[in-house]
Amino acid sequence: MTTTTSHPLDAAQDAMSLIGRILVAVLFVPAGWGKLVGFAGTVGYIASKGVPLPEVAAAFAIFFELGCGLALLFGWKTRWAALGLAVFTIVITPIFHPFWADPSQKLNFWKNLAITGGLLGFASFGGGAFSLDGRRFAAHRPATA
Repeated sequence: MTTTTSHPLDAAQDAMSLIGRILVAVLFVPAGWGKLVGFAGTVGYIASKGVPLPEVAAAFAIFFELGCGLALLFGWKTRWAALGLAVFTIVITPIFHPFWADPSQKLNFWKNLAITGGLLGFASFGGGAFSLDGRRFAAHRPATA
């Protein structure tokens, strides 16, 4: 016979997921918006790092930061949005925060790796009940007695 016990934090899981999504999105959404409205400056900065096709790279950055950031915020396709942001963050981190060449970038490098860890958590477990995904899945969940 298997017994299930709940963890003291289970009752707060959905609220914590919502707060976590908001806090992570606050990092990406404004950054993506800034890149969109300051596109020429973004392209120049990306080009200064030696990234080929800086216009295309800027468009990708806007898609991931603004597009996936908003999807994460609202909990729409949360797992895919979080995975996309995680891959994006891992790819850009050594390019824009190479602490081995500039020691002042060490904190940003490791911060980005930690953010990637949080994003992988959302990719693994989804956005919780207080998300568009949660609402969609709740409509298909069988009623419990």
